[in-house]
Amino acid sequence: MEITRRGLLETGAASAFANAAHGGASGAPEARDGEGVRERLLLDFGWRFAFGHASDPARDFEFGLNQRTFAKQGERVAVAAAADFDDAGWRAVRLPHDWAVELPFASTPGWDASKGDDPLYDHGFKPLGRLFPETSIGWYRKTFDLPAADLGKRIAIEFDGVFRDCRVIFNGYALARNESGYAPFRVDVTDFANYGGANVLLVRVDATLGEGWFYEGAGIYRHVWLTKTDPLHVPQWGVFVRAAPSGAGAGLLISTEIANESSEPKTFEIVSIVRDAEGRVVASETQSASAAAGETRTVEQRAGIAAARRWRLEDPHLYELRTQVRVDGAVVDAVSTRFGVRTTRFDPERGFFLNDEPVKLKGTCNHQDHAGVGSALPDALQDFRIRRLKEMGSNAYRTSHNPPTPELLDACDRLGMLVLDETRPMSSSPEALSQLARMVRRDRNHPCVIAWSIGNEEQGQQGSPRGERIAHSMRPVIEALDGTRPLTAAMDGGWGAGITSVIDIMGYNYRTDQMEGFHQRFPRQPVMGTETGSTVSMRGEYVHDDARHIVVAYDKEHPWWATTAEFWWKIVAARPYIAGGFIWTGFDYRGEPTPFNQLPSISSYFGVMDTCGFPKDNYHYYRAWWSAEPVMHLFPHWNWDGREGQEIEVWCHSNLDRVELFVNGASAGVREVERNGHVEWRVAYAPGRIEARGYKEGRMVLSQRRETTGPPQRIVLRPDRARIGADGEDCVVVVAEIQDAQGRATPTADNQVTFSVSGPAEVIGVGNGDPTSLEPDKASARKAFNGLCMAIVQGTKSAGAINVRATSPGLAAGACRITSARAIPRPSL
Repeated sequence: MEITRRGLLETGAASAFANAAHGGASGAPEARDGEGVRERLLLDFGWRFAFGHASDPARDFEFGLNQRTFAKQGERVAVAAAADFDDAGWRAVRLPHDWAVELPFASTPGWDASKGDDPLYDHGFKPLGRLFPETSIGWYRKTFDLPAADLGKRIAIEFDGVFRDCRVIFNGYALARNESGYAPFRVDVTDFANYGGANVLLVRVDATLGEGWFYEGAGIYRHVWLTKTDPLHVPQWGVFVRAAPSGAGAGLLISTEIANESSEPKTFEIVSIVRDAEGRVVASETQSASAAAGETRTVEQRAGIAAARRWRLEDPHLYELRTQVRVDGAVVDAVSTRFGVRTTRFDPERGFFLNDEPVKLKGTCNHQDHAGVGSALPDALQDFRIRRLKEMGSNAYRTSHNPPTPELLDACDRLGMLVLDETRPMSSSPEALSQLARMVRRDRNHPCVIAWSIGNEEQGQQGSPRGERIAHSMRPVIEALDGTRPLTAAMDGGWGAGITSVIDIMGYNYRTDQMEGFHQRFPRQPVMGTETGSTVSMRGEYVHDDARHIVVAYDKEHPWWATTAEFWWKIVAARPYIAGGFIWTGFDYRGEPTPFNQLPSISSYFGVMDTCGFPKDNYHYYRAWWSAEPVMHLFPHWNWDGREGQEIEVWCHSNLDRVELFVNGASAGVREVERNGHVEWRVAYAPGRIEARGYKEGRMVLSQRRETTGPPQRIVLRPDRARIGADGEDCVVVVAEIQDAQGRATPTADNQVTFSVSGPAEVIGVGNGDPTSLEPDKASARKAFNGLCMAIVQGTKSAGAINVRATSPGLAAGACRITSARAIPRPSL
């Protein structure tokens, strides 16, 4: 499928498969899965963990102590690799696991604040790196049995992500090394397995060196899988579905790789069966092929869906392709692939189009950590975060600055969120190209992904001939694996030079006011804001205080290179040729604690939400102008003891025509609402209340008030869901709000809240969104920050009632009940 290099950039061009689009299902019957079909087992449970040592092999389980460790197999790689090694002293953990979030906060030994930024600020002040050899190496160990019947199958272990440099040792054999903290990788252990006996999987993880300038975590922080397949099978990520709408239908081009890892040639059938979201078969094709011993070949099939339902933001319909490999009528392998039917294109004059309808990209950039768990997010938290963004009106997500966990893309597919998928290193080295290829192969079936980003702020090469050469080498890797999506890069300089001639869409990091000039110079190249805004703000704070590391929640403060939310959005919203933009950031994140790069600040202040997902006031600016519903958000709070008679700055974010403010019943004036703007007043403080009344076409449609509250009296718990699945993985976010006697949220409360759980669940992390809090995430208690804190409660594999209770001295306790419903856990060891 061809992408025009300049001018109109389109994916899913209908002409490619117009004939197949009207064919419908072929009517071929579906066979039942038989013996020998693959197993994919979750390998998250039953691990043991211990710290090693980055500079002393004797304290690193003797890893590297023997200088001839890799000279001959059979020589000891590490004492922990021995089958009879006693790991009872190691801590039991389950994956995903981030050991960095468990560490205490620290500062670089001997660092003088007058020297500038503490080097640990990138890590969120967690003790990782060369100066902390005792906490920068982690060992994971798991023992499991393989039945004797598995002999003859292909056995592999698949890692979704390990941070960072890791060695995989299986039954004493050092089999693999993976340097990337983000790229998935696979280790074939077929030849080294003990069939009918115990197997020891050992993973050494070295987080001494980082890849970014932000908190990245440490450990096996994504899922691990054990796969068993027939020697004739579909290799990892070996199915690629391209869907091209045509009229009411859609044509499908299905490319299926088949690996024959047996010692003899094989003749087989590939049966491709497509079902819609209701499980109805809508297309089916069968094709015969053969593969020589040791050969991997690709088989292409064309099929059609007679009445195809489009994947849309408001209706993200997914189809499922079931691929079966049959030999003599028996199914020897089967895999499922979800995909969507949609078209996308970037027009240099009219912006981005989804299904031929203009869509302004209202995006956010995000790192992957979350309060309470660091980088090791349970899958349900991915859904939680995407839902919060969609409630704000956001429709796009940039995976800055690295490939995401697969479950994030699954959530975006299900919930309707567009994705700009980004690789970590902008390089044409063999390792970087391998990471790029793995990302594209893994993610190319996701309908949410609309473009590939090959780099971020690559100073020194983004605008240089060298950078152009590197990009020219990266582009063919992507095009060979996915010719349906355009390329971009997030640039903070060099626009018009260097890689400009290689990428399809020009990405602007900030400098939003310079897009006009670029468009005039390069009118046939689409443009979008890959990073925009970067207001720094703190939830619930309205008086700047450098000494306490506090900035205000008004849309006022930003670094020199950034802008307010209102500034950038007014420019982008008014220009159709700008496809949209991605805020820096949707959520606060650990590390890079701008604008205060020293303790006690441990998180960034950029987010429109804090690290817990609690909205800041700017969240409602975007909600006002990014969503279709009427919005009015009045702030600040009205608890200003000691400031009686002093002026307080009052703002309102609204998309109505005009807003009138009342102070204790008296009008403080009417303000006309400028499109994509806000309204504000300065009024003298007196205890009581302020009230905003919003009007549309002369009629009052919304009102909101802030009242002076009484002292904290009680805790109210609000879970984000009332029901979870009893699969050992699902979790719920439980918010604790401090209220006064009248049930009003107390906006400055900082009471210590202790969470307890009875029933089949446990607290796996706590948080409050305060970027200066040095309290532990792995705990059962947390101080409220401006009236709020939260706990993440994860269920077990047992069904039943989960009772969560929150207590604090002097306050009435809060409680809530969550149902853990019977569920079928994912197959696992």
